Amino acid sequence: MSFRAAVFSRSCLAMGLVTALGAQAARAADPAPASTPVPAPATPATPPAPLRLPGEGRNMPDSFADLAARLLPAVVNVSTTEMVRPGEDDDDGDDGDSTPQVPNFPEGSPFEKFFHDFMNRQDSPNAPPRKMQALGSGFIIDPSGVIVTNNHVVRHADQITITLQDNTVLKARLLGHDDRTDLAVLKVDSPRPLPAVPFGDSDHARVGDWVLAIGNPFGLSGTVTAGIVSSRGRNIEQGPYDDFIQTDAPINKGNSGGPLFNLRGEVIGINTAIYSPSGGSVGIGFSIPSAEAQGIIEQLRHHGRVTRGWIGVRIQDVTQEIADGLGLKDPHGALIAGVEPKGPAAVAHLQTGDVIQSLNGKDIDGRALPRLVAELAGGSVAHLGIWRKGQQMTVAITIGALPEEKTDKADSKPASKNPAQGSLAIAGMGFTVGEIDDIARQKYNMAEGQKGVLVTGVTDDSPAAERGLRPGDVVTEVQQAAVNTPADLRRQIDAARTQHRKTVLFLVQNADGLRWVPFPLPEGGGH
Repeated sequence: MSFRAAVFSRSCLAMGLVTALGAQAARAADPAPASTPVPAPATPATPPAPLRLPGEGRNMPDSFADLAARLLPAVVNVSTTEMVRPGEDDDDGDDGDSTPQVPNFPEGSPFEKFFHDFMNRQDSPNAPPRKMQALGSGFIIDPSGVIVTNNHVVRHADQITITLQDNTVLKARLLGHDDRTDLAVLKVDSPRPLPAVPFGDSDHARVGDWVLAIGNPFGLSGTVTAGIVSSRGRNIEQGPYDDFIQTDAPINKGNSGGPLFNLRGEVIGINTAIYSPSGGSVGIGFSIPSAEAQGIIEQLRHHGRVTRGWIGVRIQDVTQEIADGLGLKDPHGALIAGVEPKGPAAVAHLQTGDVIQSLNGKDIDGRALPRLVAELAGGSVAHLGIWRKGQQMTVAITIGALPEEKTDKADSKPASKNPAQGSLAIAGMGFTVGEIDDIARQKYNMAEGQKGVLVTGVTDDSPAAERGLRPGDVVTEVQQAAVNTPADLRRQIDAARTQHRKTVLFLVQNADGLRWVPFPLPEGGGH
């Protein structure tokens, strides 16, 4: 239902009234002779057409009651129980700290001693296991009892129970879970078919569309909240494939795993995170889009695990600074910062410094590329649009399967703040470099064949410090040309200055891998 009315400015009404009164007064003061013909009244101006609202606005329901009544039976309460043994970390979830806190009793009081003794007994190696419980939400996608929820709701659970809207309690088993997208699929056995809800196409959801969230915030089962799609494609640094729908439909702790519906009653998102300095809803919630979730859910449902496509590159977004350094007209695409040896990209002859601008004809950026590649089947052939040193080309690549994550990472030793002898200061950038020698290899745990130029010092509050450069980092390339000595590095900077570049690009390697770092090119030729 909507209301339309022509809106007029008060100032326009006042001016019209003044003009009419002034004309009447003038006629009264100097009346026209009887023989003088009275002029015909002026034709009134055509009023402007009233502003029309979009069709979706006119079709907004007076109430969400009918829709909510239809959807509520398919939304469930997910309850988990975990036995936590002394010494284990029981605060692994996202739903707050459940560990008792010692009150601030007066120092030396009997109450303080009692609580400290109690807590020490709880943490004692001989203490009995404690039962930890957590609550979340989920929704039924198949009448046979297949349920979707968040991985963080059920991970580490020893027992999972589902409570339906009619208070029926069923035991659930975990079919599969995925850490990277925070999704899990459960199965319950029911003597009767269960109400289920379908998925919708989240790609068609527009900013401003109405949505409903249903879940169990703070254990209050069957809570319905309404809002709109506030934004699309949000990256909240929760995982490598972040592409969240942002909504202002109130979502709180306990809503995790619950559905986000459009007005057709289709699930377009799985509620998974909130932004909340206070712990409660402030109108900023995030949902996993159904377009991303459906493929993951199908794999978990039928195979218990997820396989993803992989091409074996380390990439980063092309910023304006990086585009200036590369000579790209527009900051667009995914810049390759490293190629995995013997990976699909290496086999396809992709190179460090290439910019991937399209995947199978679809324009992409650095943030979207991992997610889009992950959706491709292993063994399939994809076509990448590449920009390489001013040339556009298309490269065919066979998609591989994403290897299991490696948890071992070499820890670099603390770096000295004092520059090594014989180091070269890079004027205007705030760091010094030197050659890699045996002492540096041992100090920074470098591989025997490590090539490049060692960062030996970084000035506080300098451009290098702002860009995260640290002593022990290694510059392997400047402007896509290999550098092995400080003199090589200086020559490449001079060459970029001769070409009137505004930005110079350094390929920097550290314990986390390779990345491109853009620096504004300082004026002048000093080093």
